[in-house]
Amino acid sequence: MKYSVGIDLGSTTTKAVVLNEQCAVLGRGITNSRSNYQVACEVALGEALNRARLGMIERELADAGVDVTLRQAWLADFDRRFREQQYRAQLERLAQTLERHARDERDSELVRPLVADVVERMRTETCALFAEGANRKSDFFRDLAGSRYLALAEGLADERGARFDRVAGLFDKSILEVENAAEDSERFAVFAKAALAGMEAVPSELRAALERAAAVVMEQACCVGTGYGRATLPFPKEWIRSEILCHGLGAHAMFPGTRTVLDIGGQDTKAIQVDEQGIVTSFQMNDRCAAGCGRYLGYIADEMSLGLHELGPLACKSRRQVKINSTCTVFAGAELRERLSLGDKREDILAGLHRAIILRAMSLLARSGGVRPEFTFTGGVARNAAAVEALKKLIFEHYGEMQLNISADSIYTGALGAALFAHREAQRAQAPSRLAEPARG
Repeated sequence: MKYSVGIDLGSTTTKAVVLNEQCAVLGRGITNSRSNYQVACEVALGEALNRARLGMIERELADAGVDVTLRQAWLADFDRRFREQQYRAQLERLAQTLERHARDERDSELVRPLVADVVERMRTETCALFAEGANRKSDFFRDLAGSRYLALAEGLADERGARFDRVAGLFDKSILEVENAAEDSERFAVFAKAALAGMEAVPSELRAALERAAAVVMEQACCVGTGYGRATLPFPKEWIRSEILCHGLGAHAMFPGTRTVLDIGGQDTKAIQVDEQGIVTSFQMNDRCAAGCGRYLGYIADEMSLGLHELGPLACKSRRQVKINSTCTVFAGAELRERLSLGDKREDILAGLHRAIILRAMSLLARSGGVRPEFTFTGGVARNAAAVEALKKLIFEHYGEMQLNISADSIYTGALGAALFAHREAQRAQAPSRLAEPARG
């Protein structure tokens, strides 16, 4: 099966979208961006191809007449166990790397057994981490492993008289090495077999569908890259497109009536106007400062000792917004601490911060040509409920009631646009060339 892929290399996450020859989405993948961009792209693409094969399995089960509720339950169980196998494989690589670095420590006789005990406890916890109904704050290995390693290591270090900062430093050194190591892209069959082995009873229909999906040969026809880090993508320059073009085309593909697009990503904000074909007619971007973007929210989350995903829900509990004077990342911490010292509640401060972010975005929208129906909000911040609520309120205040589009897959909009460009290039390459005109005379 031939596929086209778009990859969006962002400052915080790297996304991939895979399309089939009929231009339908086969799968989506996401990973945290890391210093090795080649590996980040490979991991995101590998995840998208895994999702594509899971889609094949679902279609096989549907064709076999399996009830929709039943096949969804089978696939949810399989997917959870598949991710568990991926986590276990990465954990083993981390364990080997930690052991190697621990041997080089001056007090290795103390550090090595401590680290070994931490890793063993992480192995023991893995089943519960991926149990049905378990609440994982992230599916990125760095986040999952990091939170558990540090929590366990801190307790053991206190018990055994070891320096926690030394043990934590080992993780920082090791995770970089593990993340930036190239992965085998053809691990689907291996992980799938292990996932099936963990299921109590494997339906014959599921086993047969999985074997057929695993046997499908996936052949890349074309790949187009975009994103904040597009200049450093490991692609030829002719296969790179701007974020503006990709977000405009991707938003149009998701919502064909789109005329105005707002994308708030990790490092920048883009206000884009498109025509009825998804072609960009005008745009505005923020300057190089990351104020009012995902990175800014990440900094605020760190200052408050919260997870990034916790900011929106907490801000939505506000009863009185606090006016924030600056969304500059440099001064955010100082103003935040001042507000807290004055007795302002965290949720009220966060509500004010979200409003300030959206106000910055509104100025970009005005300079790009305003807001025209339909309006589509994309990027990672589109997943933040407080940002969405603030945007709705300001849009309706300034431009009146209109259709506001937000998709659960908004974070993949840029990658989808890149995939559409890749599909067009693949189609163009396959088109028969025109016969040369006969010589005259």
